[in-house]
Amino acid sequence: MTHARPRQRVYAEYSEPKTMAFSFGDPQTVLGSPLTDYVGLMTLDNGRYFEPPVSLVGLTQCITANAFHETALHFKKNLLCKWYMPTPAFPLKEFKRCAFDKAVYGQFYLQRLFDGFGRYVGVQHISGVNLRKLTNEKNQYLKLMPTGEEILFKPDEIIHWKDYDPQQNIYGKPDYLGSLQSSLLNEGATLFRRRYYVNGNHAGYILYTADPDMSPDTEENIKQAVSGTKGPGNFRSLFVNIPKGREKSIQVIPIGDISHKDDFERIKNITRNDILSSHRIPPALASVMPENGHAGDIEKISGVHYENEVVPMQQAVQEVNDFLPLEGQINFINV
Repeated sequence: MTHARPRQRVYAEYSEPKTMAFSFGDPQTVLGSPLTDYVGLMTLDNGRYFEPPVSLVGLTQCITANAFHETALHFKKNLLCKWYMPTPAFPLKEFKRCAFDKAVYGQFYLQRLFDGFGRYVGVQHISGVNLRKLTNEKNQYLKLMPTGEEILFKPDEIIHWKDYDPQQNIYGKPDYLGSLQSSLLNEGATLFRRRYYVNGNHAGYILYTADPDMSPDTEENIKQAVSGTKGPGNFRSLFVNIPKGREKSIQVIPIGDISHKDDFERIKNITRNDILSSHRIPPALASVMPENGHAGDIEKISGVHYENEVVPMQQAVQEVNDFLPLEGQINFINV
C-alpha cells in the first residue's frame, strides 16, 4: 500500500500592481510660424536679386487668419475702387487687383503692354508674390516660377509701386504688421474653442483607477474603450463592472469644463480692436456691434474716414502716374 504524499500548500507570488498611464486624443497644433518675421533685406542667387524682408507667402496665408483682418483688406480695396475712373488702358479689373495687393503687401506691380508696332496700349497687373528685383541697377525684375524656371522682364517693363519702408527702399511693407500677432492670436483662440466644443465641452480629463482587485483584462478593456472614442462627445458613456469595487475605484478628473470661465471673449475683443486700429477702420464701418449699444452717426464717421484715409490712399497710388501716359493714368471721382 502506497501512502500519498501530503499536499503542499503553494502560495501565489504576490505582484505589486503596476502604475499604468496612457493618453488619448489628437495633439493640438500650436500656431506659430517664422513666415511673418521681418528679417531685413537679403540678396539670393549669388547676389543676383533682392529677397523681400517679409515673406510674401506668409502674408498671403495670413489673409484668412481671422474674419476682421480679411474683411479689412477687402474693405480698403473697395474704398479705392469705389471712386476709381477706369480707362481702356487701365481697366477696373486690373486696378482692383492692384488695390488688393496694396492692402495686403504694401506694394503692387504693373506690366507695360505694347502692340506689334511698339505702341503703348496699357498696363496689366502682375502678381508680386514671386517677383524679385535684380541688383543690376537697370530697374529690371524676374519672376520665379514653381517649376524652377525664371521669366526675365526687360528693363523698365515693370512699374513697381510701394509703400515707404525706412529700413529699405527696394520693396514695400504693409502697414498692419504691428497687429499681425493679434490676428494670429485671434485665430488661435477661435481654433482652440472650436476644438474644445467638438471634443465634448472639455479640454481633456484624467481617468484615474485605484482598485487593487481590477484585473489586467478589465484594465485593458477600459483602455481600449477610452482610446477608441474619438470625435464629438468623446467619452460620454462607459460601462464598468468591478466586483467588490470601492466607491472611488474609478474617477474622472476633468482638466477643464465649459462652465469654467476663460478669456476667450476678452481675447477676441482685444485682438479685434488691435486689427481694426492697425487698418485704421472705425468699428462702425467694420460691422462691429457697439459695446454701449450706440455706433454713432454713420454718415459723419464715413465722411471723416473718407477725408482722413481714403483721400491719402488715392494720392499715394497716383504716384504711379509719373510712369504712365496721360490716357492711362489713375484718376478718381471727386466727392
